[in-house]
Amino acid sequence: MGAFVGLLMGITGAGGGILSVPLLVFTLQLPIAQAGPIALSAITVSAGLGALIGLRSKILRYKAAMLMAVCGVIVAPVGLWLAQRIPNVPLLLGFSAILIYVSIRMYLQARNALTGGISENRKPPPCLLNPVHGKLIWTVPCARSLMLAGAVAGLFSGLLGVGGGFVIVPALKKYTDLPMKAIVATSLGVLAMVSGGGAVMSLASGVLNTEIAIPFALGSLLGLIIGKMVEKKLSGPHVQQLFAVFTCLVALSMIYKAT
Repeated sequence: MGAFVGLLMGITGAGGGILSVPLLVFTLQLPIAQAGPIALSAITVSAGLGALIGLRSKILRYKAAMLMAVCGVIVAPVGLWLAQRIPNVPLLLGFSAILIYVSIRMYLQARNALTGGISENRKPPPCLLNPVHGKLIWTVPCARSLMLAGAVAGLFSGLLGVGGGFVIVPALKKYTDLPMKAIVATSLGVLAMVSGGGAVMSLASGVLNTEIAIPFALGSLLGLIIGKMVEKKLSGPHVQQLFAVFTCLVALSMIYKAT
């Protein structure tokens, strides 16, 4: 299961991480409160490797990633606290709704990429790249926007055991003019730090099952390496569409399981 999740993360950028919890829930019959910390451990390892690759390639905007991650780590304990107190059925339904939203958004983006759709004109984002040295120009609106996105990602990380990539990537697209490769690398940096914080807190509080988490995380690392090796040979938009359909089916299955 970990290898499958890592493979999807390597091919789609960061999309496979959100499927960790549903896979653990279905195959091992774990409640979300237990599956979440295990998923976070896998996301930490896989996203960490992806972030290091991005840092080495000098496309990861590490200052932005650190700011978002700090806010996410601060808010994550709130989500973790809520996850231990909210019944499993409402969590399953809430997670399913998020999966459906992510799958629809991903499918439409892939369709636009295939048809050559032009995005709507928009105002300049608050975070702009300096054309001279290629780094972000820091302003108060820029910092505020990134801090808010990081905090929301941290909340979902603690509550549902997801890295928050479905929040971070759209936020970086909206609030910055970074190219897509830099957005993916920066998102992976945030995911590694936020998920790592959540996994450590789960371990400290005794809710992380290491017997499952360790092989799951190692499998995801192997899958990510394989995914990075084959991603250039695959059609990105078509893979994204298939992933979106699969994600939607998983969400509908979780709704059926919850009801």
